[in-house]
Amino acid sequence: MTSQSQGIHQLLQAEKRAKDKLEEAKKRKEKRLKQAKEEAMAEIDQYRMQRDKEFRLKQSKIMGSQSNLSEEVEEQTQGKIKELNGSYNKYMESVLKQLLNTVCDVKPEIHVNYRATN
Repeated sequence: MTSQSQGIHQLLQAEKRAKDKLEEAKKRKEKRLKQAKEEAMAEIDQYRMQRDKEFRLKQSKIMGSQSNLSEEVEEQTQGKIKELNGSYNKYMESVLKQLLNTVCDVKPEIHVNYRATN
């Protein structure tokens, strides 16, 4: 009988040790999962910062080139305006004289299609 109670006692102790080992394994697993999650979050943050830096660099290049383009267009526009003003000032007198001569110098003539009705 004692051997049976001793065997039961050993089984209970073995069961308790197994239960303790399972709990220890669960704790290690939870700890490792937390650690893995923290590592993943740190990696994600690092990746996000890297991509954000690349984005800002590309954005500054594009925006910089756009501002250069707008400055270039502005310069071309100002040049064209100066050119047109110069052309206007150069030809204004001659065009005005031609226009006035055409309007004021009326030469009365009979139209070619006019038929005298007698």
